[in-house]
Amino acid sequence: MKPTCVAFDLDDTLYLERDYVRSGFHAVEDWARKNLGLEDFSSRAWGLFQQGERGNIFDLLLLQSGITPEKNVIGSMVDLYRRHKPDIKLPADAAECLRDLRGRVRLALISDGVPLSQRNKIDALGLAQFFDTIVLTSELGDGFTKPHPRSFSQVQQTSGEEVQRYVYVADNPLKDFLGPRSLGWKTIRIRREGGLYSSLEGEGYGAADVEMMDLSALASSILGGQ
Repeated sequence: MKPTCVAFDLDDTLYLERDYVRSGFHAVEDWARKNLGLEDFSSRAWGLFQQGERGNIFDLLLLQSGITPEKNVIGSMVDLYRRHKPDIKLPADAAECLRDLRGRVRLALISDGVPLSQRNKIDALGLAQFFDTIVLTSELGDGFTKPHPRSFSQVQQTSGEEVQRYVYVADNPLKDFLGPRSLGWKTIRIRREGGLYSSLEGEGYGAADVEMMDLSALASSILGGQ
């Protein structure tokens, strides 16, 4: 049964999230130089990121520089990072896939993350032109981020098709596939080289039905010659 609605995750599915991270570090650099006297902020933050640090990079960098990571300072840095207009681009395989699917199926976007940041990414990547429905899970209320199935149920309500005709395309086996699979959707995992979760193996109900390295063959594989 061919799908009539294909929903996508955003980060590390339609583009590499690390590109957004690097863009965010650049956005904070001028502020850090003017207000904290820090030189080479973005390169140092990127170095910590490449070493595997997550969630506390600003704190670590300040401590390494002999600066106490006060709450208001970290808050200003995080706000700049989240509000910045990202320098990111849609890779060729993703752009071609969305062009191939547009008009042939309903397209939905379902993504976790800070709404302002996610909408800035959507604008930078030019995604609004492709999608019939965009659901940012953080806008649904507390407790409805993935793996909760609420966002997927919402897409079903707007499309009204049989559950067997829905496909979710995402990257993270820790949270992305539990929700849609619990509703009977088909799932496809994208393991982009450089993706933050690309090395993780999916297990049990958290695994996807199919895995692909990128989106270049997605449209043909699910729609055939349609």
